Amino acid sequence: MSNAAAGAPQAAPNAVDWRVKILLPIGLVFVALLTRSWRVRERNADGWRRLRAEKKPWVFAIWHSCLLVPAFIHRNEDIAVLVSQHRDGELIARVLAAWGNRTVRGSTTRGGSRALLAMIKELERGTVVAVTPDGPRGPALKFQPGALVAAHRAGAPVVPLTVHADRAWRLKSWDSFMIPKFFARVTVAYGTPAMVGGTSSREAAAEAERFEALMHEAQALADG
Repeated sequence: MSNAAAGAPQAAPNAVDWRVKILLPIGLVFVALLTRSWRVRERNADGWRRLRAEKKPWVFAIWHSCLLVPAFIHRNEDIAVLVSQHRDGELIARVLAAWGNRTVRGSTTRGGSRALLAMIKELERGTVVAVTPDGPRGPALKFQPGALVAAHRAGAPVVPLTVHADRAWRLKSWDSFMIPKFFARVTVAYGTPAMVGGTSSREAAAEAERFEALMHEAQALADG
């Protein structure tokens, strides 16, 4: 547990328990109905499918605002998703578990060394890892380098994953979290798997601008 979590008022865990026990089951039923109505299409999925056929690990890079769609689309694939330790992260972790995926708790920016080591171990075991490079608190659409350092150390490629919905709700959160509406046409676009360059963690981190550009290219493919 982080120092911030350890010093939080005791009411916070009770708030988590209340939300998990009451809101989560209701939310899962709602989302199950919602997702079944979506009309989903994929673009440029050959790259990560080839990696899967070759039984090689990779890192999915997903903007925080788009997390709901890939979490559902890739359910029951035993993907290890990096999720922060704050209260909302606990709810996300429970949803991911209900959908058959696992979580790595922590942040690449706060208490980052523990999260990075956990991600590297998962990749070295051959597990696919998913990261929101602009999470957990932004700035939105800004690629933070933690995922690149982990991928570089494990020798795994990074696959951008972006989403477009022709109609969606947007939460009033820092990332304008997206929830496609009922019967929305949802496009999931993947970037071509890309290795992180450099010979050190510092050089790998310096690749953040390049991978941010690759994310935007994938988004343009989803939007098109």
